[in-house]
Amino acid sequence: MQSAPQELLKQYVQSQHFTSTADIMAAMKEMFRDVIQQVMEVEMEEELGRERCQRASEENSSPNHRNGYSRKMVKTQLGEIDIRVPRDRKGNYEPKIIGKYDRNAEGMEDKILALYACGMSQRDIAEQLKSLYDVEISPELVSKISEKIMPEVTVWQNRPLEPVYPFVFMDAIHYKVKEDHRYVTKAAYVVLGISMDGQKDILGVWIGAHESSKFWLNVLNDLKSRGVLDVYLFCTDGLCGMMDAIRAVYPKSRLQRCIVHQIRSSTRYVSYKDIKKVIADLKKIYTAVTLDEAEENLRRFSDTWRKQYSSCVKSWEDNWDVLSTFFEYPPEIRKIIYTTNIIEGLNRQFRQITKNKPSFTNDDSLRRMLYLASQRIVKHWHARCQNWDLVLSQLQILFADRSVG
Repeated sequence: MQSAPQELLKQYVQSQHFTSTADIMAAMKEMFRDVIQQVMEVEMEEELGRERCQRASEENSSPNHRNGYSRKMVKTQLGEIDIRVPRDRKGNYEPKIIGKYDRNAEGMEDKILALYACGMSQRDIAEQLKSLYDVEISPELVSKISEKIMPEVTVWQNRPLEPVYPFVFMDAIHYKVKEDHRYVTKAAYVVLGISMDGQKDILGVWIGAHESSKFWLNVLNDLKSRGVLDVYLFCTDGLCGMMDAIRAVYPKSRLQRCIVHQIRSSTRYVSYKDIKKVIADLKKIYTAVTLDEAEENLRRFSDTWRKQYSSCVKSWEDNWDVLSTFFEYPPEIRKIIYTTNIIEGLNRQFRQITKNKPSFTNDDSLRRMLYLASQRIVKHWHARCQNWDLVLSQLQILFADRSVG
């Protein structure tokens, strides 16, 4: 872009007799308005195919003409400016420099989507824009702008993934969604993966009627169709049937059930007076150094508490095969997989962002919100997992037979 000639600027400054920076800013505002005005005049000339005072060619039997101006107030970084938008008889001309319905020259749609990604309702966004920018927009317009990103959401949800993820975490969070004129509870199935370079990524979000092993089977098949050929370890909460779903799609993969979820669910009916003792005895099981030590501590736990809390003991014994997986791996890997805290943290951020929206009008409304929230969250994920170089060297030895080529 060429700068204005110095001599021309000098003449302009001398003619204005500036006495303060306020005078200079006011002059810049006027210049900005004049430049926008001139740009629109040039655009109109290009639309009509001739300059302002030039007559239409005779061979054109129904030539288009200028048809005056309409006034428009636009917000800019220099303040409000009043512009005159040229009109043509046929209504073909639409300004490119400032869109037909724009009232702000600073990217209002981006501001609306940023507020939407923070979890604000459509009405709250309209009120916020009115307060900050004195721009009147309806909640319906906010909704239409958010709907424009659905193709982007679809592309993201169907994007190709890495062929191998050493660790994949799966969980679901629940929301009220309107369906058939009533609000029902639906599950947002969230999958978080850690890639071979130690980076976290949200692999996708699926909306389903309720959390079930059948739906998780669809999720796993979707991951495979998007290029995920192998997962070393899946980490989930205590969903019944999850192991069957994983075996059906990734037969070589191992499952680690979250220890924290197991403690919560198994001690739900333990008396308050005994809860500290029960949890202390459980801690001896999952903090054991070896599998043999853990199993011996589980036997002692069973002998001590079976009579009082048989359901608690039975829960640990029945699920021991998926609770004890992490004992097969070194401490650095155990630390990653023994709990689903990594995806629980993600879900907490989702809940924080969506807390001002108690319900959603449809599945796509929820899908858009979680997509925008995902983009906002992932933007801050820069660091690799702790001690990743050591973890990777161990994975390469432990899963040497699982190379994908």
